[in-house]
Amino acid sequence: MSRLLYSVTMSADGFVAGPGGDMSWLTPHLGPNPVVDELIGEVGALLVGRRTFGGDDPHRGTEKEGKAFGGGWDGPQFVLTHHAPSAPVPGVTFVGDLARAVAAAKEAAGGKYVNVLGADVARQCLEAGVLDEVLTIVAPVLLGDGVRLFDRPGGTGVRLERLSVGHVPHATNLWYRVAR
Repeated sequence: MSRLLYSVTMSADGFVAGPGGDMSWLTPHLGPNPVVDELIGEVGALLVGRRTFGGDDPHRGTEKEGKAFGGGWDGPQFVLTHHAPSAPVPGVTFVGDLARAVAAAKEAAGGKYVNVLGADVARQCLEAGVLDEVLTIVAPVLLGDGVRLFDRPGGTGVRLERLSVGHVPHATNLWYRVAR
């Protein structure tokens, strides 16, 4: 059975994107990471938020621009949106309902992970009780403002169980299971 994993790199002060969705801050913090390298082979599909899909790219201006994991992964992508583009995008399915998007992504993943990309989609998955794991790669930088890893004003906490902790020179890997 496929599991949903929210994998993300964030700043040490909890932001996954800078103001306005700026991802340029991430570029100096991308580098070899055995946890990510192994994960890429275990991902069968992506579940992506519309802002993330159409947003800024830390690989802007390079041959890796617009490619999942900087070109390290290729496969089916499901974008959660109520405003699909008029022209089809190869390899991308636009879905307007979270439950349908999750079901389609799980089926396409074929027992591998469905990797969730986008803070708002991850929040929706948590609230719906369908997110299984969270891999947070903490980069040694403070952004001060932007898109938070998890933002639910007035909300209750979500309990996580630590699966692993590790580090590479440019980041710290924190892998959790969502406690049910």
